[in-house]
Amino acid sequence: MSHKARKKFGQNFLNDRQVIERIISTISPKKKDDIVEIGPGKGAITFPLLGQLNKLNVVEIDRDLIALLQSSQNTKLIIHEADALSFDFSQISNNLRVVGNLPYNISSPLLFHLLNQKDNIIDMTFMLQKEMVDRIVAKHNCKAFGRLSVMMQSFFDVDSIITVHKESFNPQPKIESAIVYLKTKQKPPISDVKLLEKIVKVCFSKRRKTLRNCLKSYLNQEQTEIDLSKRAEMLSVKNFITLTEDYAKQH
Repeated sequence: MSHKARKKFGQNFLNDRQVIERIISTISPKKKDDIVEIGPGKGAITFPLLGQLNKLNVVEIDRDLIALLQSSQNTKLIIHEADALSFDFSQISNNLRVVGNLPYNISSPLLFHLLNQKDNIIDMTFMLQKEMVDRIVAKHNCKAFGRLSVMMQSFFDVDSIITVHKESFNPQPKIESAIVYLKTKQKPPISDVKLLEKIVKVCFSKRRKTLRNCLKSYLNQEQTEIDLSKRAEMLSVKNFITLTEDYAKQH
């Protein structure tokens, strides 16, 4: 049963055995793990995982691919026909490990959707556009550092594993990919995800302007120890936590 990649779903199928093995070794699955794979595609990661697990949940939106996966008649495979962007992952388990070769066009909103469900997630191993992985792991004072860096690093320990060349996919994407590993922090430095997201978004809304300019209707210099004459990319993740806490004290 063949399947033509669909542009609207951003499908690029992984077909490089070495890369697949590297993903599996990064996940290091144990038989009883509650693993959910987002966008299993033709099963490049799915079937090697199934060989090491008691069961595997997958979330897939493409009905043709669901039919393809069902044709394997693997009783350990549990398929959820759903859009991952609106899927409630807690219905599977509150002890989840999430994996996937994520479509580039939904990566950012999907990461934020999963961030809001982090209390049910142990860790996440993803194949993403390399540029996005660079942004997730970026340190302050560099161009790649931004909203995604601050939000992910506040709640996850992040690690870029390897770069994956475009030849590893069919059809070949126009860009390089990378594997990233995110482990949920047991004790995040701040509990209010939404409030941090609000402040971080405002700070990065005008990257060239100073924080004083961006935050003028939120905070003034007397209300925080953070130097508001700096630009957002100059602040560390810890500085953003402080800014958010200082804002919270005023309201």
